[in-house]
Parts: sequence; structure tokens; C-alpha cells
Amino acid sequence: MNWNKETVKNLLIVVCGGGAFYVAIQHLNVLWWGVRALVGILAPFLLGGAIAFVLNVPMRAIERHVFPRERQMDRLRRPLALIFTLMAVIGVLAIAMCVIVPGVKAAILSAASQVPAAVENLLAKLHGLEAYLPALGELFSELELDDWKVITEKAMDVAKNWGGGLLSSGSGFIGGVVSGVSTFVIGLIFSFYILLQKEKLARQGKQVLYGLLPEHRADRTLEVLRLAERTFSSFLSGQCTEAVILGSMFVIAMTLFRMPYALLVGVLTGITALIPIVGAFIGCIVGALLIALVHPMQAVVFVVMFLVLQQVEGNLIYPHVVGSSVGLPSIWVLAAVTVGGKLMGISGMLLFIPICSVAYALFRDFVKRRLLEKKISGEKWSA
Repeated sequence: MNWNKETVKNLLIVVCGGGAFYVAIQHLNVLWWGVRALVGILAPFLLGGAIAFVLNVPMRAIERHVFPRERQMDRLRRPLALIFTLMAVIGVLAIAMCVIVPGVKAAILSAASQVPAAVENLLAKLHGLEAYLPALGELFSELELDDWKVITEKAMDVAKNWGGGLLSSGSGFIGGVVSGVSTFVIGLIFSFYILLQKEKLARQGKQVLYGLLPEHRADRTLEVLRLAERTFSSFLSGQCTEAVILGSMFVIAMTLFRMPYALLVGVLTGITALIPIVGAFIGCIVGALLIALVHPMQAVVFVVMFLVLQQVEGNLIYPHVVGSSVGLPSIWVLAAVTVGGKLMGISGMLLFIPICSVAYALFRDFVKRRLLEKKISGEKWSA
């Protein structure tokens, strides 16, 4: 081995890396605690980056199509595009709330109006049990319930413990709400700064990459980041398109079958469908409960209708709409959702489709490059 400066440097990197890996394995609990603490500190900025990424998709379209590229609009184009984007998002949320809140209110009032009839039915059934009351009385008399003082003391102890736990959990809940609201507000403000200065931040990021990495590695890193940005943006657009399609399908089908709360259930299904593949089942449960308050048999028909529409959506619409938008074949969309849900729950379902799409594109380019290097003809693998 030629012991030059570069060889010694690589050897030191391998030794130090191996030592650090061994120490990390031996102290996983400390490492995990440190990671959680770091994520907690950076939570507002991570949330702000996520909000900025989501808002940048419609903002970029508004900036491209609504405002012309004229010199006198240079300073106003970006702030106006951000304002229009916020107005559009707030408008969509307001329309959804205008549909959901009155519909839920009507469902609650309908359920409340049925309470007297249900109470009368319960009383009638209790009157039917009068013949069995003597037998029930003998059963209770056989139980040993003489020491009422001990029972009362135990009941008081349980009530005190429950009350103390309720107070502690209530204070923790209030603290969590305050912390969550402050994190969201800071993240939202941080996202505005990112969106208003995204070109400047991009230039600074490129300077850091080219300053710290070799030029070819920096070029490759930027290629992967551009691919990831395109993939995540396409996934977000495809997911929203699929949610609109599914919600519209439910509104039309429920209207044709004359089911109650067609618009409400359609909006709820569209919102929950933003969670890939399984999100619509949440809308099914809520919709079935709402319909059951008015007509129980129609709730059964709704569940059957949901299963049919879900098969059409899950096997035909979703893989083609979302899969084509991210460049991922349908079978790998289903695989990504399954694996992501097993590992990380709902957040895994949302993240694994674009992540798998990026990995799929990189692996596909690697295989094609290797085939060209090895000069393998297409006849050997295309058949």
C-alpha cells in the first residue's frame, strides 16, 4: 500500500467513522434522546419549511400565470403571489367549514330529536322485564354488600385519584396546546420568509454545497434535490386531484341514490382522502354514522357503495393519477403506501410515495448507465 497523504486521510476517516458508529450503537438511548431534543428545538423551522414547500406549489403557478414578467412588477410579484396563495387556501378552508359545520349541526339536531322516542322505547323494554324483577332482587340479596363503610371509602379514594389525574392531564393538555400553537405561528412566519426569499436562499445553499463538496458531488446532490422537489410537488398536486375526484364521485353517487348529507360526506371524504388509500375509510365511517342517524338501512347501502367506489378509486384512479404524477408504477405506489404505513403510520404513507419515486428514478438511471457501460444490447432484456 502506498502510504501517501490521501491514503492516511481516508484511513483516519474510516477509523473515526467506525469508532463513532460503535459508540452510537452502545448508547442508542442517549442518541435517541439527543435526536428528539434536536427535533424539538428545530420543530418550528422544520414545520415552516414544510408549510413553505406546500404553499410554493400553488404560489409558483399563480406567479407564473397571473402576474406578467414585467420590470415594474418585479418587486410586487412575489408578495402579491403570496397574498393570493394565502387567500386561496383560506377560501378553500372556509368553503369546507361552511359545508361541514352546518351539516354536522343538522346531524346533531336530528339525533337529539330522536332521543325522546328512543327513551320511550327503552322504558317499554324495561316494563317488559318486570316479570324478572323478583328473581333479580333475590340475586342482589345473595351478594355480600354489608360493609358499606369500606365500599364508600374505596369509592372516595378512587374519585380522588381520578380527579388528581384529570387535573394533571388537563394542565399537560393546555401546555401542549400552547406549545403547539406557538410552534405553528413561528413556523408559519418562517415559511413566509422562505417564500419571499427563496431564490436568495437557493443561491446560498448552492454556495455551501460547492464550498464544502467536490464539484461533481455538488452537481449530483443538486440533481437529486431537483428530482426530489419535482417529485414531491407532483405528488402533492396528484394527491389533491385524487381527493377532488373521489369526493365528487361520492357526491354524485349519493345524490343519485337520494342519500342524506351527500355534500357533507363528499367533502369529508375528499379531505380524508388526502391520506393515501386508507384515508377514505375514515370518511366512510363518519358518513355511515351520519346517515345511520337518519336512516339505518341507507347506511348499509352507503357502506356497500363505498366499497365499490373504493375499489374503483384504489385500483384504477389512485395508482394512475398519483403514480403517473410522481413517475412511479402503480404496483410500487401500493407497496410504498403499505410499507410507509407499517413503519411510520399516516406520515409514512404521505412521505413514502415521493421518497420511493425518487429512489426508483435514481435506481432506474443507475441501471441504464450500467447497461450502457457494459454494452448490453436491448434485445437481451427487452423481450
